[in-house]
Amino acid sequence: MTPLLHLSGLTKAYPGVIANDDVGFEIQPGEVHALLGENGAGKSTLVKMIYGLVRPDSGEMRLHGEPFAPTEPREARAAGVAMVFQHFSLFEALTVAENISLGMENPPENAALSDQIRQVSANYGLTLDPDRRIGDMSAGERQRVEIVRCLLQNPKLLVMDEPTSVLTPQEVDVLFETLRKLRDEGTSILYISHKLEEIRTICDNATILRLGKVVGTCVPSEETPKTMAEMMVGTELKTPSKRPYTPGPSLLDVHDMWLQSADPFGTSLRDISFSLHAGEVLGIAGVAGNGQDELLLALSGEERVTNDAIKLKGENVGNLGPNHRRLQGLLAAPEERLGHAAAPDMSLTENALLTGFTRQRLTNRGFVKWQATRNFARAIIEKFDVRTPGTENAAKSLSGGNLQKFVIGREIMQRPDVLIVNQPTWGVDASAAAFIREALLELAEQGAGVIVISQDLDELMEISDTFAVLSEGRLSRVRSASGVTIEEIGLLMGGTEVDNAAA
Repeated sequence: MTPLLHLSGLTKAYPGVIANDDVGFEIQPGEVHALLGENGAGKSTLVKMIYGLVRPDSGEMRLHGEPFAPTEPREARAAGVAMVFQHFSLFEALTVAENISLGMENPPENAALSDQIRQVSANYGLTLDPDRRIGDMSAGERQRVEIVRCLLQNPKLLVMDEPTSVLTPQEVDVLFETLRKLRDEGTSILYISHKLEEIRTICDNATILRLGKVVGTCVPSEETPKTMAEMMVGTELKTPSKRPYTPGPSLLDVHDMWLQSADPFGTSLRDISFSLHAGEVLGIAGVAGNGQDELLLALSGEERVTNDAIKLKGENVGNLGPNHRRLQGLLAAPEERLGHAAAPDMSLTENALLTGFTRQRLTNRGFVKWQATRNFARAIIEKFDVRTPGTENAAKSLSGGNLQKFVIGREIMQRPDVLIVNQPTWGVDASAAAFIREALLELAEQGAGVIVISQDLDELMEISDTFAVLSEGRLSRVRSASGVTIEEIGLLMGGTEVDNAAA
């Protein structure tokens, strides 16, 4: 059988790094093929070459046995290659049909396009209303828009980058049914994900990249997540070890907290109440867009709330800003690594200063103590195994996993009493994710209270002592993490049977 896509000797180099080094593999018609690798392994560069966003320095691609060298995505789409990106490219103020029309070369009339959207979405179990505004849709529904936009092109190869990172378990099941139907109809799928159990479930074969090279292949159904992760990193993977939990004194008490979202498409918080104790890891689950960002902003002090709505070690801090809360022991790491948690063009030394200058005493009478700041950055790099040439490298030069380790490490090394992290391992490979989770557990063992806001239910079940679900800006009752199933949490995340504290 002629492969649908044949790659041979693909090489792409950037200053100081070879992103892809002599990469070659094949994807057969009607195959779901996984592309595995750590952050920085070269996956993104490779799929960008396939989709026409990047041109290889050398090597060959063949599609249907014919030479394939797209110079832009338009050429790739015309040849039958479509891609669903990890970050959606949708305009929130426009409707489903208007967004899909913008991505088409020659869109039909509005009525005809709406009919096509309804037909394709119904055929593949991805129900969509063409007239609905994107800003009113959940993350899972927005992903449907991206997929249907691709399916309207009748693709022969569909590239999917981290497609389940914003979905509930129930939505993942629907997506997998769609992918199986596409596979059975002869469409090939190149599937990128750090969720290795999903790889085992949906993928027929896998190619593993490490440091830009192909280092192996496997049949995922014949492997375990651990063995696949170890193929990716080249060493034995340490699994975080959860410790017995005995609640200590209350550190953070939130009562009847409300916050109007500053984002017109955001989610306002309503009547949030919970307590966090010393040594406790509280996991907060929720599908993207249900108020996670607003919750971190309110708890960190970036957005102010009623003064008595938040008590830190018994003191009212609701109207205090981030620096004052940091001085009192409450630290936070937001979801967005570049732009919020770290300034892209600033060095790691400068980024260490941004949040560490108060607790680490990195200034003296208004002047920066640069040697002390470099030492702090260097200590983060060494303790948290951040792969970078040095402290003066820009934050944007790091891979996602390494920057995330730096951001989390920067906060942990300031010895917080309370640490709040939003999506701590989002888009991070198995090795870096395990490292970060272990560091959070160690912090809790030392007596800190830790809040982990995450869409990764496996992660929450692995490290949480207690958990709650955030849905439409309301928080469910906090309960023990033991004995609760993923399915039950998934229903709560989807807004079904939500047990609100205010009810």
